[in-house]
Amino acid sequence: MRLLQCIRSGIVMGLFSGWLFGTPLQAADLLDNFDLAPGDELLELPGGLAGSASNHLAYVIQRGSANQAQLSQDGQALRGQIVQAGSAQRASILQQGVDQMAAISQFGIGNEANILQVGAYNQAQITQYGAYNSARIEQTGDGLYSGITQYGNGQNVLVRQYR
Repeated sequence: MRLLQCIRSGIVMGLFSGWLFGTPLQAADLLDNFDLAPGDELLELPGGLAGSASNHLAYVIQRGSANQAQLSQDGQALRGQIVQAGSAQRASILQQGVDQMAAISQFGIGNEANILQVGAYNQAQITQYGAYNSARIEQTGDGLYSGITQYGNGQNVLVRQYR
C-alpha cells in the first residue's frame, strides 16, 4: 500500500510539473483519475477575467487527446469554463440570457457533459472523475443553481429546472 502511495505521489508531482512547465500531459493510468486532477486554481476563473456587465467570458483548457469542447453564449455578462484532462471527452455549454455562469470539469476517459441555460442569474457546474460518465443540466428561468459531481465509471445523471 505504501508503495502505491509513493507511486501515486510521483505521478501527481510529474503531472503538476508538466502543467507548470508546459510539457504535454502523458498519463498511463486513466482509471484512477485522481492523478489527473489539477489543483483548485484551474477550476476557478482566472483573476482579472470576471467579466463586466456587457462582456462574455469563455475559457477552455484541455489536456490529453481527442477531447472536444463547444461553448456558445448569447446575451450579456455570460461566463463559461471547460476543463478536460484525459482523452475522448466531450463537453458543451450553451447559454442565452443575462449574468449566467457555467463550468464543466472532467478528468478521465470518455466522459460527456452538457449544460444548457436560458434566462438570467443562473449557475451550473458539472465535475466528473472516472470513465464513461454522462451528465446534463438544463435550466430555463431566473436564479437557478445546479451542481453535479460524479466519481466512478458508467454513471448517468440529468438535472432539469424550469421556473
